[in-house]
Amino acid sequence: MDPLAVLEDLLRSDAPRLEALGAVAALDLPDCWIGAGFVRNAVWDHLHGRPPAFPATDVDVIWFAPERADEEVDRNIEQKLSALFPEHAWSVKNQARMHRRNGDAPYGSVADAMCHWPETATAVAARLDNGRVEISAPLGLDDLFALRLRPTPAFADEKWPVFQQRLLSKRWNEHYPRLVVLRR
Repeated sequence: MDPLAVLEDLLRSDAPRLEALGAVAALDLPDCWIGAGFVRNAVWDHLHGRPPAFPATDVDVIWFAPERADEEVDRNIEQKLSALFPEHAWSVKNQARMHRRNGDAPYGSVADAMCHWPETATAVAARLDNGRVEISAPLGLDDLFALRLRPTPAFADEKWPVFQQRLLSKRWNEHYPRLVVLRR
């Protein structure tokens, strides 16, 4: 099994997700992806033998443009997406500014920013590029497909309490009982 090919097929065969990817691609934003639960949950649903379910929570649109790092720009993009698909909870974040909120050094790209997210299995994103599903997984796909919930390096140490709080609040183990939580 090639995890990359499986993931591309999962997203391509899921009409609502493919439609969302198309809407985001049409924005023509630099280094722009949909990440986090949008991708992660598609894989976890598949591995738990469930039909795909569109995320009930945020649809995380992530992009990178240091010259446009104002929150107002993100809000305007969210409004555009909400006008097209009001049934989705769009969350747009230019990763060029997110380092400040997270207490990190400035990020150089979306992939760099994802390396600083709490879980390895969440640090995955997808986009449409000329009709082809493209995947960004700077920390790999192994944990995602092995149902391992592991903190990224920063969250294994000084930010460990944040990782633990996310486990409690997200209740992933209840919805995905085959998940294995690891400290490192």
